[in-house]
Parts: sequence; C-alpha cells; structure tokens
Amino acid sequence: MLLSIGLIILSGLLLGTFCKKIRFPSLFGMIIAGIIIGPHVLNLIDSSILDVSSEIRRIALIIILIRAGLKLDISVLKKVGRPAILMCFLPACLEIIGMVLVAPMMFGISRLDAAILGTVIGAVSPAVIVPRMIKLIDEGYGKDKGIPQMILAGASVDDVFVIVMFTTFTGLAQGNDLSIMSFVNIPVSIIIGIIIGLIVGYILYKWFSNIKMNLIIMTVIMLSVSFLLSTIETKFPMIPFASLIGIMCMGIMVRRKDQDMALKMSGQYDKLWTVAEIFLFVLVGASVEINYLKEAGIKAVLLILIVLLFRMVGVFICIIGTGMTFKEKAFCMIAYTPKATVQAAIGGLPLAMGLPCGEIVLVISVVAILLTAPMGAFGIDLTYRKCLNQDN
Repeated sequence: MLLSIGLIILSGLLLGTFCKKIRFPSLFGMIIAGIIIGPHVLNLIDSSILDVSSEIRRIALIIILIRAGLKLDISVLKKVGRPAILMCFLPACLEIIGMVLVAPMMFGISRLDAAILGTVIGAVSPAVIVPRMIKLIDEGYGKDKGIPQMILAGASVDDVFVIVMFTTFTGLAQGNDLSIMSFVNIPVSIIIGIIIGLIVGYILYKWFSNIKMNLIIMTVIMLSVSFLLSTIETKFPMIPFASLIGIMCMGIMVRRKDQDMALKMSGQYDKLWTVAEIFLFVLVGASVEINYLKEAGIKAVLLILIVLLFRMVGVFICIIGTGMTFKEKAFCMIAYTPKATVQAAIGGLPLAMGLPCGEIVLVISVVAILLTAPMGAFGIDLTYRKCLNQDN
C-alpha cells in the first residue's frame, strides 16, 4: 500500500507539473498518471487502495466543498438570485434532453437508455469547477456580478439533481414503477441538506468561539463532522438528504458568523487540497478502462460535443437578463462544461446492473472524462482574465 501511495503522489505531481509547464491543466497530467499506473495499464496500484478509491475521491470532494463554503459570500449569491437557482438544474435538463434526441440516432439505443446515459453525462464536476471558482473569488474576477459564486453554487447542486434522476431512470429500466416521490425527493433533499448544514455550521461556530482551540484541531473537527454528514446520506438512503450541499452550507454559516475564523480555516483546507487533488484525479484516471476507449470511436466524441451545446444553451437561458456582457456569458458557458467525478463514480453502474446500455454508458463516460475535464479546465484558465472584470 505504501508503495502505491508513493507512486500516486509522485506520478501525479510529475505529470501535473509537466502539464503546467506546457500551459495545460495539471489535472490532465494527474488523470494520465492514473491511467498509466492504474489496473488497466501497468497495474501498479495496490488492490486495497482501489477497493476504497471511491471513498478517497469522496473525501477530496468534501474538502473542496468545505473550502467553497468558507469562501462563499452568501450576500453576493443573493444578488445573483434567479440565475443561480436555474443553474442548479436547467443546463443538466437540456443536456439530458439533447442526449435523448441524439443518442438513439447515433448508437441505436432506446430513449430510456439514452435518458440513463444523459443523467450520467449530464453532471458537471465540482472537483474541476469549484477550485477554479475559488481562485477567481480570491483574485477578484467576476466579483461585481457574482459570476464565480453563481457557478460554484450551481455546480454543487447540479450533481444532486442529476444523481436523483439517474436513480429514477435506472429504476424504470429495471422494471420499477415511476414514482412521483422520486421527483419530490429532489427539492426535499436539497432543502433538508441546506437546513442541516446551516444548523451544524452554527453549532460549530459557537463551539469554536467559546472554546479556544488550535486551528488545526478546528479544521479536523469540521472535516470529521463532514464525514458524519456524508455517512448519513449513504447509510440511510431512505432519508432525503443532500449531504454535499449540507457540507458546503456548514462552511457558509461559519463564514457568515465569523469571516476571520473562516479565512484562517480555509487556509488550512487549501493545504489539504494540495494533496487531496492529486489522489482525486490520479484515482479518477485509474478508474478509466482504457480498453473501452478503443471501442468509443469518433461517434462518442461527437455525441459529447453535441450535448455540450445543449448544456451551453441551458446556461445561456439561465443568465438572460442579468446584464452580463457577451464575454461574461461566454465564460459561464465554458466554465459549466467539465465532467469527471460523477462519471467516474456512476459510469459503471448500469453495466453492473446488467442493463443493455451498460457498456455504451461506460464507454461514453470514459470519453467524457478525458475530453471535457482538461478541455473545461483549460477553457476556464485561458479565458477568465480576458472575459471577466477584476475587482481589486
């Protein structure tokens, strides 16, 4: 196991740094490192790590969302209003619709199978988007119109919406009846997640304020509480609770009550993210089945590019009437395209369920990760200084 951990860190750092040197997103190098040392190429990662790979990736995602909450100014998000709410579901809905319209013609699958494929591909990646939006907030880009806050919040909720839709469509494919509760659970889980996150965040703020303790201990306590919230969602699926949203709201409450405390804690999570990022993207790469890429062909790439256009149209509709310039709207559409973590997590589930669309879903998930994660990250890094105003 120790050898595998060393290889993950060193290979991720080396290829990530190399990609940075050639002005490419470092995450692309990390994903390639994962593919190379993963089970489908050199097979250098110990099976004990691969067995808990999904849990390690989730820990990294939790660290990202705590950072996001501690840096997110809720007053700015309130000013954005309607577009921030629409970004949570409308672009994903249009991408799923695009998949239902196009995929049956290109791959000869049923509309239901295309809907399942759409829900897998339709989720954006907080792992790619959130760190970059935090960077924009820190540097003051887009602050005047709350653009990074809007994208950050939308990306966090988008995944919850899409995963619930995925569960509903796969249930239909397995012969389950369509239940109205499946759709009711979407807003209910989001609302419960927000409420619980704010309550827990307030309790932590009072605890940290009344009992003076080491900053590192405070950071560890918040991270441990986040693990508990995440466990509630996975261990008790009958409870409609969006834990990832709750975790972000926990950080938002701490920031709202004490900005100085939030600033110091976010600095600790910035350091944690330096290591967590390597594990996240190297293990995402290790989950990519390289053999399926040979079967994908140009059709899979073309399909993904087509449905991304549907997503971009959805983003454009969300920001109509906001007073944004053409460049700012273009940036929002580019920034809302990367995919990685959700596709790596659920891309193989339809195949494991024995669904007819299982193999094609897995193939296109792999292509989506390798195409959109670096493309979206590169697009954000290349355009934000040119498209957004900077507030010093």
